[in-house]
Amino acid sequence: MDPRLQSIASDPANQIFSVVFFPDRIYHSAYLNATRSSRYRYDVLEVRGYHEVICLKGHVFLDGNLCANFLRIEYRGSRLTEAMRSTSRLLRDRCSAWVRLTTSTNAQTVTPDEHLLTLHWDDWVNAYQAEVWDTLEPPGRSTHPLSVLALMGRDNEITCFPEITPMLADVRAIRQVELSFREPQRVYASGALVRDLRWDNNLERTHQAPNTAVPSSQDNTVPDKNYMLDFQRGWYKSAKDVTPVEYRNAMMLPGSDGRYTNPDAADDNIIAMRWLFQRELGGSMIFFHEVTIPPGKVEGNHQHVGSEELYYIIQGSGIAYLRVGDDPSLGDENDTRYQTVTREVFGLGPQQFKQLPVQAGNMIFTKSGGMHGIRNPRENTQDLKFVAFLYHSE
Repeated sequence: MDPRLQSIASDPANQIFSVVFFPDRIYHSAYLNATRSSRYRYDVLEVRGYHEVICLKGHVFLDGNLCANFLRIEYRGSRLTEAMRSTSRLLRDRCSAWVRLTTSTNAQTVTPDEHLLTLHWDDWVNAYQAEVWDTLEPPGRSTHPLSVLALMGRDNEITCFPEITPMLADVRAIRQVELSFREPQRVYASGALVRDLRWDNNLERTHQAPNTAVPSSQDNTVPDKNYMLDFQRGWYKSAKDVTPVEYRNAMMLPGSDGRYTNPDAADDNIIAMRWLFQRELGGSMIFFHEVTIPPGKVEGNHQHVGSEELYYIIQGSGIAYLRVGDDPSLGDENDTRYQTVTREVFGLGPQQFKQLPVQAGNMIFTKSGGMHGIRNPRENTQDLKFVAFLYHSE
C-alpha cells in the first residue's frame, strides 16, 4: 500500500470505502517468510486472489538494501483435500504447485513437470505457501541470518527456480499467474510412491469464447485446466465490441421420448450472451455478462447450487420467474398479487413459480438453492437485455 493512504485510512470521510484497503492491510510483515528476522522488509506491489488461492509479488529488502524480487503463493487446500479423500488419503504438511507465468509482452515460462513448486503448511496464514525469489544471495557483503537461511533451498519455503528466475527480474511485468495444485508424490509417513496422483486444477472449470457461430456448440466451451490470477489493473471496453455466443434452448432439455416437455424449448429458441469478464475476475466471481433475449425467446428456469446470480435489466421488458417461497415477500401459491405458474426446471421437472414483470432497472437475485428464469413475451417488439453477475456462494 502506498504509505500516503495510511493517513486517510481511518478518516471518517473514507470509512464507507475502507474495504479497498483490506487486501494490503492483512499482508503486514509478520505473515511473510523472511520476517522471522527483523532485518527484512517486504514491499508487496500487488495481491491477487481467487477462491482459496492468493498470489503476491514484490520486493524483499535486507538491511535496507534490495535483496530479491519475489512471488508468493498461498493455497488453502480444501479442494485438493476432497480429491484425495476419495482415495482414502489425507493432505498433510505439504503439497505441490504447477506454475505458469506470463508477462505483459506475452512471454511465458512454467515450472518443470519433474520439479513442481513445493508448498508448506503455515499456521500464520492458515494455508500452504512458498516464496520464489529471483536470487537467494544476500546483497553486497551481508549474510542471511540463520532463522531465514534455514527456510531457503530447493524445496523449502523460500526457493529459487532457474526456469522462473528470468521472469522475476522484472516482477512488475508479470501479468498472469496460472496455477494447479497436486498432492505429494509419496504417502505421508510410509513413503510409498503414489501412482494415481490427485490434482486441484480448478475443478474442471471452463470459460466461454465465440469460436463458432453455431448455437450451443461445444467449441465455444474452453477448458481452463488451472486457476488464473490476472495482475492487469484495469480494463476499458465496450460491450458491443465483444462477440456474443449464441445458445439454443439455454437451460432447457428435451424429454426422454425425444419430444420437448417444455413448450418453450423449440429449435429456434436462441439467445445471445456477451461474456464481458470471466477469468479476469478475482475473488469468487465467475463471470459478468450481457444477455440478449429476442421477443418470443426464453432462458429456461434452473436452480443454482453453490453459486449466486444477480440479473439487472438494462433494456426492454419481460417476465421473470422466482420459485414460490424463494422470496417470501411475494407470498405463497395462494397469494394473488403475482400469478403462480408451473414451469419446467432444467433437469428437475415441474415446479411452481411466481411470474414477475420486469423492465429496465429491475433486479432478480437468486441465492444458492434458488430457482429462476426469464422470458421476452412474443408480443414485444424490443430485445430484452440484462447483465448478470454470477459468483460462488462461499
